[in-house]
Order: sequence, then structure tokens, then C-alpha cells
Amino acid sequence: MLRFSAAAESWPIAGSFTISRGSKIAADVVVATLSDGTNTGRGECVPYPRYEETVPQVLAAFEAASARIEQGFAHGDVASLVAPHAARNALDCALWDLDAKRSGKPVWQLAGLPEPKPAVTAYTLSLGTPQEMGEAAARAASRPLLKLKLGREGDAERLRQIRANAPTSRLIVDANEGWTPENLGEMLEACASVGVELVEQPLAAGNDEALRHISRAVAVCADESAHGLEGLDGLVGKYDAINIKLDKTGGLTGAIALAKAAQERNLRIMVGCMLATSLAMAPAMLLSPFADVIDLDGPLLLKADRDPGIRFDGSLMYPPPSALWG
Repeated sequence: MLRFSAAAESWPIAGSFTISRGSKIAADVVVATLSDGTNTGRGECVPYPRYEETVPQVLAAFEAASARIEQGFAHGDVASLVAPHAARNALDCALWDLDAKRSGKPVWQLAGLPEPKPAVTAYTLSLGTPQEMGEAAARAASRPLLKLKLGREGDAERLRQIRANAPTSRLIVDANEGWTPENLGEMLEACASVGVELVEQPLAAGNDEALRHISRAVAVCADESAHGLEGLDGLVGKYDAINIKLDKTGGLTGAIALAKAAQERNLRIMVGCMLATSLAMAPAMLLSPFADVIDLDGPLLLKADRDPGIRFDGSLMYPPPSALWG
């Protein structure tokens, strides 16, 4: 019989983190722990209010399901045990970690995936004034790939100042649903003019049909519009890529299935994250062989990460140590 527990944790951010919807000063996560008395597995999730999920809701779901969880379950049972997708993620990843500890084999091998290699992650610049973001770009100009949080008035000027201060960095943009069908063409042109390679979720998830009818020089990636397999076909023709996050897919198991299905539909793949610690990045990193873009910089934005955590050399991230996960 298994022993199960779940706990909320708050990890302070280095400064604050702002997107078009607002700001935060801490990464609030839930950690699920499974033990068989000898081996222990952990998984971390980020309940996200944008998807109507909160930390108390996830903890309550785990409390209600704990007796059934402790009777034992398989990865295919996770969705029937807890409803919030974030809770499913933590539980699924905790089971993968426990599977690895029990078998003595890494998760990538158990899941039939390629062995993860060191990979470059995007580094995110929080939304601020054009001057603030230009200064942040100057400080990060040595990083090869910058992700720019946009979605408010003045974005074109933000782009100009960022490019002037980071002339050699590759750029991707995340508007977090902050643009409109009316300014979409103008903003995509502004992105193209400074060499932006990819724009995430420019329009609100429920108001993105304009993407079917606009020609663009910059690829567009679904984030808030992309969750699991059930909605994938509806994205084809609107988006060029999808951002796969384990908190949206309900865990690594669902993320692997979504990545394979996206490839079959010729959609490019970004592997992304919520703001969280290395424990949440570790399973996501196993998707890196599928990915055109890796955005797993959550630990770089915190005041402190777990110990042990994933090792970062600038923007180069290394596979997680087994003592952390997997």
C-alpha cells in the first residue's frame, strides 16, 4: 500500500514577475509525494487561476482522493482520481518518479523517450515599461534566446528598445492574450521588423479565429488555447505551434501523447512551464527531443531553487539529477 501526501509551498521570485494579466512575487506550488515505504516519488504542480485552479482547490482534491490513491493506481487512472489538471500533473509525475526509484531505471527509459541532453532554454523578460524592458534586455544580452512578455500599450516601442539592447539574441514573444484582432496585424509586423521568431497567444483563447485569415511573417504559437488532445484539431489552421505545459496536459503521460499528436499534424512544439522550481522542470525536460523551443527557465527567476536542482550554465540547462526527480 502507498502512502500519499500533498503540501503547498511558496517560492519567492527574484523581484516580481509581470505579464499582461498582472504581477506576482512568489511561485505558489503544490508538491505530491508517494511512498511505498522504501522508495519515494515526488511531483510538483502550479494551480493557475487563469484555468480556474487554485492551491486550496488542488489540496482539497488530493484530500478527497487520498484513500483511493493509497490503494495503488496506474498512469491511466490519474484523470479519474482528481479533476484539476494541475493536481493530475503532480500525481502523474510523482508516480513516474516512484516508478524510476523502484525499477532503478530513469523515467526517460521507462517512457520510451530519448535520453535528455543539455539544452538551451529561453530566458523571460517580465513585462515593464519600454525603458525597463530595454534595460533588462541589456543585462540579459549574452543569453541566446529571450522571451518577451508583452500585451499592453507600447509594445512596439518595447520591441525596439529590447532589440537595440540585445542585438544578437534570438527573440520570442508572449502576449498572454493581450492583443486584439484589430491590432494583430500591426503587432505581428512590429515583431517581424525586429526579428522575432515566434509569438505566443496574441489573442484571447476564445477570440482567436482571426488567426485563420491573416498572413504573417512570424509563427504563432497556442498557449492558453492549447491544453490536451481533445482540442488539438481545432488549433490546426490557426496556429503554427503549440506550447505544451504539463500543468495543462495533466502530467507527463498526457504531454507525451500530445507532443506525438502535434508532430503528426505538423505543428511545431514549444515545451513550456509555469513559474516553479526544478522539480516541475525535470519531467518537462524529457519532452525536449520533441521541441523546437524550450522555455523551462522557472528556476532562473526565483530567489532560490531546490537543492539539488537542475544545473544551469547561463541559459544551458542540464538533465535533472536523479536525487531531484526521475
